[in-house]
Amino acid sequence: MDDLADRLRDAGTALLDLRGALVAGEPWPLSAVYGTEPEADWGPHEVLAHVNEMLPYWVDQLGAVLAADPAGPPPPFGRVATDADRIGRIAADRALAIDPLLDQIAVGLEAATTFIAAMSDTDGERIGLHPARGEITIRASLEPFLVGHVEGHVAQLREILARPRSAAR
Repeated sequence: MDDLADRLRDAGTALLDLRGALVAGEPWPLSAVYGTEPEADWGPHEVLAHVNEMLPYWVDQLGAVLAADPAGPPPPFGRVATDADRIGRIAADRALAIDPLLDQIAVGLEAATTFIAAMSDTDGERIGLHPARGEITIRASLEPFLVGHVEGHVAQLREILARPRSAAR
């Protein structure tokens, strides 16, 4: 599990290192469409709002899988992209300024990294039942839901920052 904790720590550092450029780019326009449409259309506020809401969400969900009786059936966990609570949190958090949003993300990254680093390999093999992916181990869940997910959003933010400002949104 250390490899995943290290990757998340590195992705978090890379994301937080974008603070200067993101703050300098303010005011970023808010996306007119931010629900289940392609995330590539999101601007910095939508991306960061999503990262801010998803970090604690997935720690809580995977923590519940870890806390479930291992002798029982796989516990249900997770959501799909159309989840109303997910979209509602993005709607609320995208209104925040970049600096405080990144401060909240830093707290979420630390909690998520600590959660992963505290797990044993045996913990990582615990199985939960995801609504779209079916039975999946915690370790296999960490890639799409946390580690790889944050890495992807770092790349997305870098792409947004690399665009000429008139094309950034």
